[in-house]
Amino acid sequence: MRVTVAGVEFRSPVIAASGTFGYGVEFEEIISLDKIGGFVTKGLSREPMAGNPAPRIIETAAGMMNAIGLQNMGVKAFIAEKLPKLKQISDTVVIANVFGFTIEDCLEVIQALNDAPGIAMYELNASCPNTSHGGMVFGTDPPQLWELVARCKGASKRPLMVKLSPNVTNIGLMAQVAADGGADAVSLVNTFVSLAIDVETRRPRIANITGGLSGPAIKPIAMRMVHEVSKAVKIPVVGMGGVVRAEDAVEFMMAGATAVQVGTASYADPRAVENIANGLKRWCAAHEVAEVRALTGAALL
Repeated sequence: MRVTVAGVEFRSPVIAASGTFGYGVEFEEIISLDKIGGFVTKGLSREPMAGNPAPRIIETAAGMMNAIGLQNMGVKAFIAEKLPKLKQISDTVVIANVFGFTIEDCLEVIQALNDAPGIAMYELNASCPNTSHGGMVFGTDPPQLWELVARCKGASKRPLMVKLSPNVTNIGLMAQVAADGGADAVSLVNTFVSLAIDVETRRPRIANITGGLSGPAIKPIAMRMVHEVSKAVKIPVVGMGGVVRAEDAVEFMMAGATAVQVGTASYADPRAVENIANGLKRWCAAHEVAEVRALTGAALL
């Protein structure tokens, strides 16, 4: 069941996605961290952030919308308060999600994490608006994405995975830009910009007006994008977007993913990541798949 992404070995290709698994320690009494491939922390910023006002998460048909606003305790508090506990409870792979509203913000977070023990790699969130350049989202502008990735890779002492925005016309191109900038892997897709309206009040159902759509509703689009990216780059691809059962993980891997992340499913079932990892192992046994990595790119497309 082991797979390798950017030189990091995972005991399973099923990983808990950022923003849906806290800082890992919150799930220690709910699931066995040693049964999953690893997890991605909540996005870490230079300073603590309170996030957006409520309501900021709603259920939708076959999914959910959120506008949490990247609420987090800040990188320094994470290193001081969460990392020591993580080392005590598990040896699972920890991926630190990094974000910022300027490149310098991201660099400061990475530099703080570089000397912290127990982190295997970084996942760089490219879906943030670059406030120093008019608010253009890093992940939708090729030159900005390249500069972000190149400078963060230059500062990083660990492998760098770039989380791509799906809100683009050519996801393969953006993956190529990230790879050219030095990314060791890419993960996709992040949420789709969306809107929901309360027809009785005529007001948005999310206080932020728009939010990010995730869950099974986006899976077919995410699948297409993972396939396109797997053909466009030679670095590993980690797929996500509506993985709720083992067969979804198999499908993403057949489309070209080396591993998958599970996000929205954890809101409905806090044990979803472990259950999917165990289900994938059973699926492989039932289908005489000796090594799960053989599923990557195995679809007859």
